[in-house]
Amino acid sequence: MTRAFTIIELLVVMAIIIILGGLILATAGYVQNKGKRSRAEAEIAALSAGLENYKADNGVYPSAAETNALKANAIGDPRDQKYQDASLALYKEISGDADNDTNRTAESKSYFPFKPNQLDPTSQTQAVTFIRDPFGHSYGYSTVKTTSAADGYNPTFDLWSTGGNTSPAPAQSKWIKNW
Repeated sequence: MTRAFTIIELLVVMAIIIILGGLILATAGYVQNKGKRSRAEAEIAALSAGLENYKADNGVYPSAAETNALKANAIGDPRDQKYQDASLALYKEISGDADNDTNRTAESKSYFPFKPNQLDPTSQTQAVTFIRDPFGHSYGYSTVKTTSAADGYNPTFDLWSTGGNTSPAPAQSKWIKNW
């Protein structure tokens, strides 16, 4: 008589494999998100250093009507046009690419060397629309506190990523920010 596995033994083994696979997939998603958060923290620190260099040369941080219009305490969705406008204004100032044409070359001093994956679109044959965080959305950059004491968080500039959160109301406990 030959010995074989019973159907119950096979089902138990399959259930164990499925459970272990689910645990691995859940852990992989967590690790990917943690990696994106770490990259966003590093990029915010590097962008902040570029902004400090800009201030050292120009006496002020980059500011424009677009950066004064974005309020971190009022707009939470990074897909909002105000995010993209403020991010583009920041790009033009610290990249040196003031005309933002399709060749993406600096016409003036560059304070931060952007990699293609940090910009949207990533194709270097198109004009930049915004600085992209690791979650694929626009970074927030605001100088509103310099003009309105009631808005903003830092008296100099606010720079943040929403951490992939796209809710209309600001969920700042999940954000990666410089304040």
